[in-house]
Amino acid sequence: MRRLALHLPVTVVLAAVSLVGCAQALPTRGTVGRIVDGDTIELTDGRLVRYIGIDAPELRRKDAAGRWVMDPEPFAQAATEENRRLVEGRELRLEYDVQTHDRYGRLLAYVYVGEVMVNEALIKAGFAHPLTIPPNVKYAERFRALAEDARRAHRGLWGIR
Repeated sequence: MRRLALHLPVTVVLAAVSLVGCAQALPTRGTVGRIVDGDTIELTDGRLVRYIGIDAPELRRKDAAGRWVMDPEPFAQAATEENRRLVEGRELRLEYDVQTHDRYGRLLAYVYVGEVMVNEALIKAGFAHPLTIPPNVKYAERFRALAEDARRAHRGLWGIR
């Protein structure tokens, strides 16, 4: 009985370590394979990445039957094209916050091309606005200030009258 009591904790620890080792590691680098819209990309490995802390106008929506249909919101095409200009075919660095995946299984990340944070660049140019969803709040204040500057300067979607 005593031998079993000593082996049980070791067995539990080994099982936990093996499960952690089986989990898919979060990528810190990747290459863009496809631009989904103004705030989402697909990496060449097939993983979808949703930019943390921003929201761009949507290109598509679900219809009454639950199918995706093209129905762009105002400025959605421009936001998508700016995202394409910034990242298409480029090597990226991904930075994570507290929550790494959304309810759809997409990676949630701050995305960098070189030293440029794409999330920030899209807000600064007025192609997206801040969308703060706790617990991912690392750059929330910075994003709010950039959006206010873009709004005051009538950049991007803030220039629509």
